[in-house]
Amino acid sequence: MNKSMLVGAVLGAVGVTAGGAVATYNLVGNKGPEYAEVLAVQPISETIKTPREVCNDVAVTRQRPVKDQHQIAGTVLGAVAGGLLGNQVGGGTGKKIATVAGAVGGGYAGNKVQEHMQSSDTYTTTETRCKTVTDTSEKLVGYDVKYQLDGKVGQVRMDHDPGRQIPVTKEGQLVLTQQQAGIESQGGGAGVQQ
Repeated sequence: MNKSMLVGAVLGAVGVTAGGAVATYNLVGNKGPEYAEVLAVQPISETIKTPREVCNDVAVTRQRPVKDQHQIAGTVLGAVAGGLLGNQVGGGTGKKIATVAGAVGGGYAGNKVQEHMQSSDTYTTTETRCKTVTDTSEKLVGYDVKYQLDGKVGQVRMDHDPGRQIPVTKEGQLVLTQQQAGIESQGGGAGVQQ
């Protein structure tokens, strides 16, 4: 083999190797990061208020309806009894005064006795009483995620806790939902806000 042929072969091999290295660098070097680094994750919840009705049976005491509101029967019976007792005392004019006084006193006493009896005449029933109460609960609505991508720090809200990394599409956009991550892994790219 002559010397010029050997030098040509070596230079050709160096050229092919350098060309392959440049091509490989262009394919790998221009790809960009596949993941954004997660710096912090903050769960976001909202309070849900749910009204509901609560009913209880309660014992209620009521007064029976009064048939004789003016206590006439008690007054009359008391007056008769008092008059009879007053008539038993004394004689002559004193007997008449005692009878009248007995009738008046007996009438008043009979009135008050009937009034007391009527107010004590009660009955008890059970009633259902309802009121509205509000139950509160917490619902997880998402996660505020602080991340770093290509040296820049950003924040985004996601529907799930991404863990330590957020996938990045070929176009350099974050994959924010689990559904998009599934589509991305199947080969279809999804456009996402950054």
